[in-house]
Amino acid sequence: TPANILEKIIRYEAVHEIRDWDDLRRRLEPEDRRCYAFFHPRLEDEPLIFVEVALTAEIPAAIGLLIAEGGMPLAADEARVAVFYSISNCQTGLAGISFGSLLIKQVVEELKRELPKLTTFVTLSPVPGFAKWLAKERKTETGFLLDEERAVLSALDQPDWRADVARMQKIDRLLARCAARYFLTAKAAGSRPLDPVARFHLGNGARLERINTGADLSGAGLAQSHGVMVNYLYDLPRIEENHEAYAERREVVASSAVRKLAEARG
Repeated sequence: TPANILEKIIRYEAVHEIRDWDDLRRRLEPEDRRCYAFFHPRLEDEPLIFVEVALTAEIPAAIGLLIAEGGMPLAADEARVAVFYSISNCQTGLAGISFGSLLIKQVVEELKRELPKLTTFVTLSPVPGFAKWLAKERKTETGFLLDEERAVLSALDQPDWRADVARMQKIDRLLARCAARYFLTAKAAGSRPLDPVARFHLGNGARLERINTGADLSGAGLAQSHGVMVNYLYDLPRIEENHEAYAERREVVASSAVRKLAEARG
């Protein structure tokens, strides 16, 4: 890949900052990494959108496992999971065009041909609106939170809330339940999910598979979601069925584990 295009990958990365060329090399060079992009003939050196993929043995629960320095690459033929961990739109003028859906589906087909042992296609996705929504819920006395749960979550106002392990674990358990409620009940106009990333993947036919706490401990991750990330599963035989459920009924297709979390107390 020409250096000028790689330089634009660094510049346009919108989900997990690529710090420099060494950081880019760590994401692209290992045998268990892939990057796919759409280009237009009239914009030869300008990617329209790109997706970064990690090949793993199992579904990851934290972004640090995928982008930290010093990781041991996995032999590609040993991978069973393809993880879409960053999708970046590069051209703001084309933001309303759904290139992402087309790209993911094309990448899945390409990976299936290249690596037939892959069985699972998932994302590790940010939850950009969660912290803002939860802040409002904490102030709403008639909401779903109990008084004692509000008291537990008050620690989120302290920058070092993860320093005490016991407190952190208690908060993370509650954050997982709150996040499940967020995905299943928080709505934007037209009964669509409030979360924009959820709208994208559910609209593509994915299923909300798992909620991961402590998954993104970067400054941005803690600010936008208190560290929560989620996995969306692209279950190939059910993609069309899931897409129709969302498009026709605005149904949030979610795993039983996520639904149980939303109903849990204590």
